[in-house]
Amino acid sequence: MTVALPNNSNNPLTPSWTVIIYFTLIHVVALLAVLPQFFSWSALGAALVLYWITGGIGITLGFHRLISHRSFTAPKWLEYILVFCGTLACQGGVLDWVGLHRMHHKFSDTAQDPHDSNRGFWWSHMGWMLYNIPADSDIPRYTQDIKDDPFYQFCQKFQIPIQVALGLVLFALGGWSWVIWGIFVRLVVVFHATWFVNSATHKFGYISHESHDHSRNCWWVALLTFGEGWHNNHHAYQYSARHGLQWWEVDVTWMTIRFLQLLGLAQDVKLAPSNTPTKTQA
Repeated sequence: MTVALPNNSNNPLTPSWTVIIYFTLIHVVALLAVLPQFFSWSALGAALVLYWITGGIGITLGFHRLISHRSFTAPKWLEYILVFCGTLACQGGVLDWVGLHRMHHKFSDTAQDPHDSNRGFWWSHMGWMLYNIPADSDIPRYTQDIKDDPFYQFCQKFQIPIQVALGLVLFALGGWSWVIWGIFVRLVVVFHATWFVNSATHKFGYISHESHDHSRNCWWVALLTFGEGWHNNHHAYQYSARHGLQWWEVDVTWMTIRFLQLLGLAQDVKLAPSNTPTKTQA
């Protein structure tokens, strides 16, 4: 099975069977959560806490706003903690995640965008990850600032063993219900919440700033992703640590950054101009 690149049928994409099998197994095992013997309120609680730690603190705060965009600076020990939390989301190695995200912003909604929304909702949501795409070979060019860091390399290479270690801890604390909910269900929910930023926020919502692409502000994605759904704002001001620019655009991650700033742990915080003109376009 192959998929043609846009406007270039002579260079078909080939499936990445490792990724396909990986995602399939995680989703299938997560379905065990519907069985009563694998449910407990404590397991659900563990999953929710880990959802916040891995999706909110790790991916949104760490991988995205700190590492990918350097919208603020933090002590190296805190940066490493955030990178480790993001690694627990198992969304690929940190170097891959950051490199591909930086490419997305450089080529947003064009043929060179890894998850170009012009190719449809399914492609931008997760289809692009199921193939060997040309962008994969360009990742080192976009991660020059972090690719030689030993801790980043460790997280890149050992994300699966790290996840297994977490599973063992959860099993010791709460048995199989904690493993099913705290690992597999939580991974699936964080996966799709993150992917909605690539897909839904390039299709649903309103436009308040000119960003020269299809990015939109989508309130329900913002709720799921701790503020990442204010995507049009973000694409217009990629450097800004604050994505929710209006008072009604709740941005939990920005609140977290402000808290870190009060503690002296977030510095050089970059923000969009306070007098930024806005418009509302459906």
